[in-house]
Amino acid sequence: MQKNTVQKPKDQIVFLNDVVTGLSQLQKKLHSKYFYDEKGDRLFQKIMEMPEYYLTACELDIFKNKTAELVNDLAINQTPFDLIELGAGDALKSTYLLKYLTAADINFTYMPIDISGNILAVLEQNLKKEIPDLDIKLLQGDYFKMLEQAMHAPNKKKVLLFLGGNIGNMDVAEAFSFCKELRNKVNKGDLLITGFDLKKNPHTILNAYNDPHGITASFNLNLLARINRELGADFDISKFQHYQTYDPVSGACKSYLVSLTEQIIHIAGHKFSFMENELIDMEISQKYELQDIDKLASNSGFQIVGQIQDSKNWFVDSVWQAL
Repeated sequence: MQKNTVQKPKDQIVFLNDVVTGLSQLQKKLHSKYFYDEKGDRLFQKIMEMPEYYLTACELDIFKNKTAELVNDLAINQTPFDLIELGAGDALKSTYLLKYLTAADINFTYMPIDISGNILAVLEQNLKKEIPDLDIKLLQGDYFKMLEQAMHAPNKKKVLLFLGGNIGNMDVAEAFSFCKELRNKVNKGDLLITGFDLKKNPHTILNAYNDPHGITASFNLNLLARINRELGADFDISKFQHYQTYDPVSGACKSYLVSLTEQIIHIAGHKFSFMENELIDMEISQKYELQDIDKLASNSGFQIVGQIQDSKNWFVDSVWQAL
């Protein structure tokens, strides 16, 4: 059993401020990045193992069976570089790349970034067993703050990984701002591999986020339990219900929590009123077409140097180079 992640006081203040700000909006909202406490990590592992949640299997297909193609698109040769993974999680997919690079005796340092100290501790333990010679440096915190630390070796080329369709956790405008900020943080010639879930049969997409096992619902509701535990709130979890939508035209797959009754929630001296059937916006999982990806890359200062799809053509890992 892993120990509970102890949140630093400064992090807890940021957590509280984000929750208060989100619930104060006309359309109440909570940040999906806070899903990942210890229980949230376990629930997400279960989600990735569900047969309905095709995203993991699709990207795993790419990293397991097309690793050489990925490395070829990176054109790294024998130049030492830093491999920086944003939101590394358990590194299920990137481990195949790490093993390939290590076996090829390529000189690189792996820098996994994750907001969850718990999952990073598990990751380090597992990788030391699987790849004993791996040079690894853990970075816990928000993407951009940790990326600034990772960029302190200016003479080494950077290869960024942003996998799992995590770019889809932003709407289109947010994704553009994120990619533009990434471009501002890296140097010309640095590379980014990012995974995009492609538009497909809408039933396939909706089933991945509205599973009959109720795991996704538990994953969303767990954030309320975390706010109770860490911020002293008084959410009654039984009075909220998970609700999932997918718009196949815009590609926006969105999850909400529905207040089942009129109620008042207290959080650290703040009071929030909920009407019956009022929604909390929890997460978006944006789906893309290939032309959308081309536009996003060029508008944010990158050029596409490779596009690798899984065997079903449901998912793509796009390789970008900073201009």
